Amino acid sequence: MSPLLVILVVTVLILAVIISRPWRRRMQRRRIAGRPFPDAWRKVLRARLPWFLTMPADLQLQLKGHIQVFLEEKNFIGCAGLEVDDDIRVTIAAQACLLLLNRHTDYFPQLRSVLVYPAAFIANRPEQDETGVLHHRNRTLLGESWSHGQVIVSWQDAVAGAADYGDGTNVVIHEFAHQLDQETGSANGVPYLGRKGDYQRWSSVLGQAFEELQTQAARGEDSLLDPYGATNPAEFFAVASEVFFEQALALNQQYPELYRELSAYYRVNPLSWR
Repeated sequence: MSPLLVILVVTVLILAVIISRPWRRRMQRRRIAGRPFPDAWRKVLRARLPWFLTMPADLQLQLKGHIQVFLEEKNFIGCAGLEVDDDIRVTIAAQACLLLLNRHTDYFPQLRSVLVYPAAFIANRPEQDETGVLHHRNRTLLGESWSHGQVIVSWQDAVAGAADYGDGTNVVIHEFAHQLDQETGSANGVPYLGRKGDYQRWSSVLGQAFEELQTQAARGEDSLLDPYGATNPAEFFAVASEVFFEQALALNQQYPELYRELSAYYRVNPLSWR
């Protein structure tokens, strides 16, 4: 065999491996999602997530499959002495995977590890003052989403967010909405949408609601959306996602265009789950 032919054959084989990799990953995920869902995990869903039983049966089935893939691929790490068990893993995974229903998903591809603290945790973060001087300040946080492969959540608040699905507050949904946002680069409140026209409508609808929340926050007025969402567009998207899944009726009544945009993006209608 000539050297040129050898090079050609090797190149073809390498390309075949590269091309087949996504297909093999899809097949592997399909096999994982098709496994029997463990009874112990089902008990966790029923005990921790009261909204699970209100979902349509097809979405329940989807969610269980997503949970199995998520737990197969993501590493959970306990922090500050917390020992991670299936209760923790399933409770957090179920809430994260709500964001993946009815969608072609790569399961938060940048995410490798979920770090879980027993409760709110203190983080030292650099902040620049108005003169440009950089300071390091301690901040108490319930969760964080990092673009380089980690999400951090408070277990206490993950449990509270799952148990009360009508208060519009859910730290897991919030941080994993950031993960979706970060798939296109830095978080800017615009996740991957698809068509060009989708971006124009998204920017118009969410931009208007964001400005309205900023005005309300500046005046100290009450709002359905947490004032923290007025911080920047990325936080607005995460806060709006919490309310979309937890207070769908109120969001649809007060912000019908925002509700429609989020429903089109997440491809679910939580109004029908109540």
